[in-house]
Amino acid sequence: MIEPGKLFQLEGGQKRRKLALTFGALERDILGIAEKGTEYNYSLPRAEYIRQVAAVLLRDPKLSEDAGARLRALLATDPLDELRVCNYARNTLLELLGTFPAEWDLVIAPHNPAAAGDPQDGTVRARDFFPGVAVYAEDIRSPFNIGSIFRTAEAMGAEKVLISPHCIDPSQPRAIRSGMGCIETMGWERMPLDQLPADIPVFALETGGTPIEEFKFPKQGICIIGSEELGVSPEALARATYGTVTIPMKGLKASLNVGVAFGILMQKWVESL
Repeated sequence: MIEPGKLFQLEGGQKRRKLALTFGALERDILGIAEKGTEYNYSLPRAEYIRQVAAVLLRDPKLSEDAGARLRALLATDPLDELRVCNYARNTLLELLGTFPAEWDLVIAPHNPAAAGDPQDGTVRARDFFPGVAVYAEDIRSPFNIGSIFRTAEAMGAEKVLISPHCIDPSQPRAIRSGMGCIETMGWERMPLDQLPADIPVFALETGGTPIEEFKFPKQGICIIGSEELGVSPEALARATYGTVTIPMKGLKASLNVGVAFGILMQKWVESL
């Protein structure tokens, strides 16, 4: 964090970016999940610090009247709702910067706090996951979709992501952005379909299979999800010897984005574990 007086001395975009990062760090401190070295440690009460930092934002010439009025109203509450003030200020700054709130470089992802007495309390520890739980992304072409798949896989505890030879490169910048940092931390491997391990169950997410509420998910396995336009290929369906799972739908289109469908599947799989 930075002293409010120094924030006043910064200019334009640099000031807004530093403010956004500061409000993000404050949010994490309020929630008790501050990264080591970013905890609030000024002698000034945190609520007063937040008021002073918010005052810097209120002097921004690009701040709209409506946004300024909303921020002043939040600052007038007693007691101060620190988390709401910081969240509103941060999102307002991201809008001024022309940055989507989901862009990973300005958002600090939450981490579970360590148990009491843990010497690494407040730091990011090794990722937890379900051993043997994996997804095989077959010919996914959209960088946003592959990033979303990595993000869901990481969040729900998959061990790794496997991708087909014709799947888009996860290191593509738009994939990295939508992956929210998960592509860099997840284990993944590019692999032909015929090289999938033979000793664990392989199943597919596709229409015409067992409804998801009735499907018996394996404790370990690989779920194949298909391309945006063609779905799971006939060759992949043949490889899915454990079966096919289907998400029942009622809509006229009866169509889900592949990333959304994978999220629904992972939730049910994790429930079974």
